[in-house]
Order: sequence, then C-alpha cells, then structure tokens
Amino acid sequence: MDVLTDDAIAGDWRIWQRRRGHRYSLDDVATAWEATRDRPDARRCLDLGCGIGSVLLMVAWRLPEARLTGVEAQDESVDLARRNVERNGLEARVALVHRDLRDRALTDSLPDAPFDLVTGTPPYMPVGQGTPSPDPQRAHARMELRGGVEEYVAAAARLLAPDGTLVVCADARAPQRVLDAAAAAGLATLRRRDVIPRARAKGPLFTLWTLGLAQPPPGDILVAPPLVARDEHGARTDEAHGIRRFFGLPVDEGEAPSP
Repeated sequence: MDVLTDDAIAGDWRIWQRRRGHRYSLDDVATAWEATRDRPDARRCLDLGCGIGSVLLMVAWRLPEARLTGVEAQDESVDLARRNVERNGLEARVALVHRDLRDRALTDSLPDAPFDLVTGTPPYMPVGQGTPSPDPQRAHARMELRGGVEEYVAAAARLLAPDGTLVVCADARAPQRVLDAAAAAGLATLRRRDVIPRARAKGPLFTLWTLGLAQPPPGDILVAPPLVARDEHGARTDEAHGIRRFFGLPVDEGEAPSP
C-alpha cells in the first residue's frame, strides 16, 4: 500500500485514504448529504459498495442513533474501511461485510436487514468504454467491473424495509438506466437532483436519485434544484459551504478559487 493521507470527513472524525488510490469525492459527499436530509429518522442504514467508508462515516456522524452496515468486495478498500471505522470509535455501531453486493445471500445474512436507508455510489464507466487502471482499487471504483447502478438498485430493493429509502448517484448522461433499473426492481422513483461541479459547465456530472418501495401518488418525479459545487470562477458556492457546515467541517470564506 502506498502513502496514506489523513483527512477530515465530518466533525472531528478523520479518514485515511491512499494518496494515489481511490479517494472520496463530491459524489460521496452529495450522496450522504441527500440521504441524511431525506431520512434523518433512519436507524438501520446500509451502504452498498462502501469503499473506504466515506459515506458510512458521514451518515454515522449525521445520524448518531443509527446502526450502519457497509458491504464491500474490494480487498484493499474494505481493509481501509475497517481501519477508518476503528479509528473513529465506531465499532459498536458500524459493521463491515466483505462480500459482493450482487450476492443474493446478503438478503439473509445481514443482521440489521431490512434497512430504513440504503446508499450507493456505484462506478459509472461501463466495461469496454475505457482502460481500467492498473491499480485494482482505482479500477473497481471507476469501472463497472462488478456491475453498475442496475446491480446496486437490485440489491437495495431486496434489502429495503417497506418504507425504506435508497439514495444512489449515477451518470447524469444516462438517466434511463436508473429509471429502467428501478422499474425492474419494483422501486418507485421519488426524486432526482443533478449535481454540477462548476457553474456554466456543459452539463451535470452526476445525478442523485431517491427511490423507494412505497409507491407515491400519481404524478411526475420531483426534480429538485441542482446542486452547484463551484461558481464560474471556481470558488465554492454557498451551497457547497452549507454542505461542509452540515457535516461539521470548517468553512474558509476566503479560500482561493479552484483553477
């Protein structure tokens, strides 16, 4: 393993991540933010493909009464996730399961199932549309080597409580994949929110989708206002500052814009 960096994640909690490996990013932060705003009452939470534990930690920080489970198949990532759970003193609340989320036996093997809240940040580069990184951790985080959003939605549908909620992010260029996956899994599409990394970009980078088993009243999917992370000059927006405050992190109003 190469050099680890020691980074803030929520409040005074910290996360170790490989300097040259997979690192948590805007999709993790936005997914945890959307999920915990939508279900502040959740007490049994699951993160599918939890990686190094970034979404788990943010959800655990925002929902201090909740028990959480993370499922991760990639060896190096689950090892780091365990270390990050332990360093923040969360062993009593967070369980990590080293399994492939496509394994249907998960339905009967996770002690806290069914779950009030399920999150997922799947990779969204189909196999064959790019060259996988030679680093296994980065390759699995970026490419759909163990499936994409369809597999995450299908797994979540088997593990959700009747009134449970799934929040998952997906490629903004392919919304039909999520709609089709939800329909195939018997989930209702409740809300979508585009995430734009920088104002005046060509389009959103990804979309946050909120799905559930309970069918909503007839009508259109709620389209929430987009989340814009940086303005056209590269400075963090008020929304981005608000998310940092939401997770108990300091805000530097004088921070230089990103180039």
